[in-house]
Amino acid sequence: MTDTPISPDPALPADVTALQSLVRSERAARALAEARAASAEAMVAYLKLMIAKLKREHFGPSSERQRRLLDQLELQLEEIEADATQDAVAAEAAASRSGATTAVQGFLRRKPVRKPLPADLPRERIVVPGPSACACCGGTLTKFGEDVTETLEVVPRRWKVVQHVREKFSCRACETIAQAPAPFHVIPRGRAGPGLLAMITHAKYCEHQPLNRQSDSYALEGIDLDVSTLADWVGAVTGVLMPLFELLRRHVLAGARVHGDDTTVPVLAKGRTTTGRLWVYVRDDRPFGGAAAPAAVFFYSADRSGQHPRRHLADYAGILQADAYAGYNELYLPARKPGPITEAACWSHGRRKHFELAELTKAPLAIEAVKRIDDIFAAERAINGHSAEARLAARRQDIKPLVDALEAWMRAERPRLSRHAEAAKAMDYMLKRWPAFTRFLDDGRICLSNNAAERELRTVALGRRSWTFAGSDRGGERAAVIYSMVATCKLSGVDPHAWLADILARIAGHPAGRLDDLLPWNWRGAASKIKAAA
Repeated sequence: MTDTPISPDPALPADVTALQSLVRSERAARALAEARAASAEAMVAYLKLMIAKLKREHFGPSSERQRRLLDQLELQLEEIEADATQDAVAAEAAASRSGATTAVQGFLRRKPVRKPLPADLPRERIVVPGPSACACCGGTLTKFGEDVTETLEVVPRRWKVVQHVREKFSCRACETIAQAPAPFHVIPRGRAGPGLLAMITHAKYCEHQPLNRQSDSYALEGIDLDVSTLADWVGAVTGVLMPLFELLRRHVLAGARVHGDDTTVPVLAKGRTTTGRLWVYVRDDRPFGGAAAPAAVFFYSADRSGQHPRRHLADYAGILQADAYAGYNELYLPARKPGPITEAACWSHGRRKHFELAELTKAPLAIEAVKRIDDIFAAERAINGHSAEARLAARRQDIKPLVDALEAWMRAERPRLSRHAEAAKAMDYMLKRWPAFTRFLDDGRICLSNNAAERELRTVALGRRSWTFAGSDRGGERAAVIYSMVATCKLSGVDPHAWLADILARIAGHPAGRLDDLLPWNWRGAASKIKAAA
């Protein structure tokens, strides 16, 4: 049996060298096609992820949407509670009218346990007269006790005019006229008392009520205060508080470590709005057992140029806990005067990039990264409030192994990923800044996250939805001053409204060398002593 000879393919070259060249070119073309297909698949996955991110930002569960949903649920609960109570009262009234005594077992709605009303509220005692004689025999009644039912009531806001009367006296001997000096007014020749100014300022910056809404509300109560008048008063309050703002700035930037962050502020311009920025720097030494009072200071700028943080921190040379904003980079240079600022990265920002992938795509690498970072946060939570030395010792013993394991895992997984993969970008964000992320392992004063600054910016984010925009750059600067005072009051556990009313009434006659006494944390101590003495 003979083999049938294979006839040569006329389309293929007979020369071996030419045939090898053809095979190589076909392989290169196939590799190029496969690369293009892989690139297309990666682009499709990237676009799907971007769409999912945008949908999450627009429709996903944000804090404000969760809050609105919670408000709706609470409103439904209120309506159901009110309906049930109204029905119960109507049933009792119907039963009393009919004289029915038959008890019908129905659904028993468990009411929440009532908390006692605050003991420090004033009590108005209304005695209901009892019978003058016994209804059975007509004998004399003797009191042996009483039942007291307390009802919470509120007194509507009352407006009043305070008249400062300065009597004039003349000397019969020399005819000299004597009179007491005029009392201090926050606004020269103004007609607003400190309580009113505090109420207006508090409503604008704490309750996010624009001045036009306040003006409309006051008009319904018979008080005509136009918006321009209210704006003048807010400007006067800001001017009075400027010395305290400067003291607050010095206190914050005297900290060994500060948190820094910024957020957008729409600013009204000619026929449109522009985007300004509010910057915040927070000093909070409580996580490492520091005794200094926590405080926050805000600054306004018309844009996000790096010159603004350089100006804010011109005299600072401590630790800055912040995100990876490039405008901070010049602050970390060794040649900077008066010295380089030490960079400390925020683990919450690093975690957030992995968390978005884990939530949107269920990527195993992202899920594993989130789990490992959460273990680090859990270990750090246990030492919050301890001294810097104790925190440092615990971190080296318990947290450093977790951080080293996370780094080794990311560096092992990163080469297997395309540089365009989102998981790779999330890893690169941390690995490229690893010294800044791990600096907390060598300094017990550094926190794991920059949440202290982000918390203070929430007030601005909430307010934007109400006041829509700042009226001007000067308005942004005024907002920065008031926000600084309000945020510091809240950090010190002080009611901003009460603090403002008292400070505006007293600051003019207060010694200039003792203005520190009026700062919120010192004011709280003095107010507590006065209350205890009373």
